[in-house]
Amino acid sequence: MTTVLPVAEHPVRTTERISLRGATVGWWLAGAVGSLLIADGRVTIAFAAWLAPLCLMRFVRLQTRWRGLLIAYGVLCVTRGVTYAGMIPIPGIFYFIFLLISGFTSLLPFMADRFLHGRLSGFARTLVFPTALVTLQFFGSHGPFGTWGAWPYTQAGNLRLLQLLSVTGLWGITFLMGWFAAVINEVLEEGIQSRQAAMPLVVFAATLMAVVTLGGLRLALFPPSSTLVRVASLSPLKDGPPIPDELLHQVASGKASEPELKNFHDITTATQSELLARSEREAQAGAKIIFWSETAAYVLKADEPELFANARDLATKYKIYLGLAIGTWTPGAPHPLENKVVLFQPDGQIAWRFLKAHPTPGPEAAMAVKPAGKLLGLSTPYGRISTAICYDMDFATLFRQAGELPADVVISPAGDWRAIDPRHTEMASFRAIEEGFNLVRQANLGFSAAYDYQGHLLAAMHDYQSKDLALVAYVPVRGQRTLYSRWGDWFAWLCVIGLLTLIAVAVRSPYREIR
Repeated sequence: MTTVLPVAEHPVRTTERISLRGATVGWWLAGAVGSLLIADGRVTIAFAAWLAPLCLMRFVRLQTRWRGLLIAYGVLCVTRGVTYAGMIPIPGIFYFIFLLISGFTSLLPFMADRFLHGRLSGFARTLVFPTALVTLQFFGSHGPFGTWGAWPYTQAGNLRLLQLLSVTGLWGITFLMGWFAAVINEVLEEGIQSRQAAMPLVVFAATLMAVVTLGGLRLALFPPSSTLVRVASLSPLKDGPPIPDELLHQVASGKASEPELKNFHDITTATQSELLARSEREAQAGAKIIFWSETAAYVLKADEPELFANARDLATKYKIYLGLAIGTWTPGAPHPLENKVVLFQPDGQIAWRFLKAHPTPGPEAAMAVKPAGKLLGLSTPYGRISTAICYDMDFATLFRQAGELPADVVISPAGDWRAIDPRHTEMASFRAIEEGFNLVRQANLGFSAAYDYQGHLLAAMHDYQSKDLALVAYVPVRGQRTLYSRWGDWFAWLCVIGLLTLIAVAVRSPYREIR
């Protein structure tokens, strides 16, 4: 067992004081495994996400350094493999490689805690784990998977806590969850009577209470109060003719014969007609903004003018904003797919052709036309409208642009699958609270929902429980500029600086290791 002690000022901590064996250690390990299995993934219980790191940290600290970390690594890999099964569309052996890598990155904050906390004293000891956790997840959010795996998503629905997103982004909640684990471990090691444990506990409790209280006050005293606009969003019906995978491959590669191209044209035209007819019904019912789910209709590049002419007629006839979320195919092109939203204005003009900023890694990214990665805004009588497609909303860095526009209403076509339902739509709602816009997300094969800028659920439609696959929501036409939209990731950078400072202090510490 490795124990870190001061050179002179403090008494030696004996192995008996800080190390427990047998059943006690086993219970902490069991608690970590049990809570990790329900802390994140397809089954998520909010409190388990707070409990899991506490238990795993306690287990690691009660073991010799490398033994504890190696067992923790195995636990993280195995539990993640179970909880994320089906959520991560990585085939075969590559899924296990992903688990090994993600398990290691998840272990890093525990490694930082295990190596540094014993070299520090007082309040600073409790800050290693939360600052390391924020630093890891903050830099990870700039990678190809965006904010997937960020701990705050486990707290979806706790609106009082989630108002902190409007000030610190994800990182304030990440810090609180990590700090809770470190503070309770300090209490377990030092005893509640110890000043070294009592002071961090009191400060943490006061901070959490202040966050929840202020969040409640924001919800109660500053609710959205602007006028409402009726927004309708549609997913394609499932009774239409499907496009065989082989046919799509032939079209994309440019090898389709004339009969095959005609068959593709006939199938896609039928879907387009169905969506346009349903859009007209929603316009007649009073919707002023109408859009479709991600790639709701496929279209050949050569057939776009016909589709656009029909959409233009519909937009001008009913004086609506009509967003066509389509997949346009250019046979034989190096990147044959344009995954985009084409927004028509009430005068029939095209406001924008927005390409998906973050094509999903894998086949889509390989086929998709490379995007500009810039969100677009349009001033309308119903606020400033912007759009983003599905996976785009997992990137908090991209959505800094929505706050800068600033956007009032974001329409988000999406395409999900059962395993990430409703998590993926809940994740999108976090961007609305962070940047202060109202959101409508239409998810084919998933959970469609509308939220205001405080995260209130305004309307919802479940693809697996609906027949008409249409979502109608009354959405505020004004957003609210948040502190986070103005100041950005100030709190995350504060944690990065804090972690570097703690490392510097630990390295310069006069402590020595006793084996």
